[in-house]
Amino acid sequence: MFVGGLAKVIWKPNQLPPHKAGVRHWPVPFPMPPTVSSAGARLSLKIKRLPEDFQVEELTDSLWGGGPYAVYRLTKRSLGTPEAIDEIARRWKTQRRRISYGGLKDKHARTIQYVSILHGARRNLSANNFELEYVGQRDQPFTPQDIASNRFKLVIRDLSNQALERALRALPEVQSAGLPNYFDDQRFGSVGVSDEFIARSWCLGDYERALWLALAEPHPDDRGDERQQKQILRDHWGRWVECKAALERSHRRSIVTYLADKPPDRPDYRGAFSRIKVDLRGLYLSAFQSHLWNRMLDKFLRSELPADRLVDVPLRMGPAPFFAELDGDTSQRLQATNLPLPSSRLHLDSGPMFDLICGVLAEFGMEMRQLRVKYPRDSFFSKGERAAAIPIRGLTCEMASDELYAGRKKMLLNFELPRGSYATVLVKRLFDVGAETPESTDTRHTPAEGAHPEAEADSAATASDQ
Repeated sequence: MFVGGLAKVIWKPNQLPPHKAGVRHWPVPFPMPPTVSSAGARLSLKIKRLPEDFQVEELTDSLWGGGPYAVYRLTKRSLGTPEAIDEIARRWKTQRRRISYGGLKDKHARTIQYVSILHGARRNLSANNFELEYVGQRDQPFTPQDIASNRFKLVIRDLSNQALERALRALPEVQSAGLPNYFDDQRFGSVGVSDEFIARSWCLGDYERALWLALAEPHPDDRGDERQQKQILRDHWGRWVECKAALERSHRRSIVTYLADKPPDRPDYRGAFSRIKVDLRGLYLSAFQSHLWNRMLDKFLRSELPADRLVDVPLRMGPAPFFAELDGDTSQRLQATNLPLPSSRLHLDSGPMFDLICGVLAEFGMEMRQLRVKYPRDSFFSKGERAAAIPIRGLTCEMASDELYAGRKKMLLNFELPRGSYATVLVKRLFDVGAETPESTDTRHTPAEGAHPEAEADSAATASDQ
């Protein structure tokens, strides 16, 4: 059980979006936590340098029998799941809604996953970046619940002897104690420089602020064209006819067109926000709910474990406690503890878990009843629970000289994680740092033309848990 008190944290006034009465004082960005080890020394390492450096395979206990759904094994390289599904639908002239899968798999990787198609063809399909192998039939579509776990093969590159020694010391602890089950940085690709969550403003009914965050807020990974288009929005915000004329054709511009067609003194920000693609709006909810859950786990671990068993590791949204060595009973207890995904649909009696959730929401100036979407009613927070800690199964390690970085080492890791858990959390636990990834791994969620929710592919978890 959750024990211990919770300090009430008040939402800081300068983090509120004060744009009432015609004044627009957007929050000033504050720096992210540095990428450093817990000992304070900067460690250099790289993951996903090559697609083969990050391999993941879905494991399932499902049996193929009979039924209207054809099941396939999809093997892809340097291709996102949505792009692969779109190509399958195009080649086989199949309606997109007939295709289902268990999890989004990362683009900059080699991945294997299962796909089902209602009344799909009983044959294989080959393309430049993927192979689709027919494996049988079943009576239900393949969904996230059909994934038992994910098997990973990772290559960690550009390692110094110091980093390698740190990881080797940590490996036995991880094998014994497992990992805290945080949502990792890839989950928060929609969060810009202010660190504000779009879904928070959305839930509070501040549709203008939510729209501004979704369309106009700078993001550290914005490329040149994206930076320019966002700057146009910021410069012309509220002058929608001028803004429309300055923007390039895109999904973003179509939303501005909607505002430009409204009376200037009565802008319909609620209607404009509802025109953002529903899959993107779903990702905004997932990002906020995931961060709230991470904050719950942070507080839970600090209440359950002594301070000398915890070390803060930098994550995208701030440092979070990881545990070191644990006795067997404590490890099993943490892995047997589930924390609910917070939303207003939770019906909890007064008690430690209720206090935990309320304490986290207080950090954002919110109450449980406000954690819901009033409009549009096509998006919802997820329901369910998530394990506080997870075991690492089948963990093996090899070391070798790094052929891509002269004089440096590489580490080869093989392991298995439960569905919805992040491989990069293991990397951070071993090295106490955030790892560099290639620029081609884009984790942003912006409503630009042709945008896909690929970042939610959990670049490490590669398994949807929604």
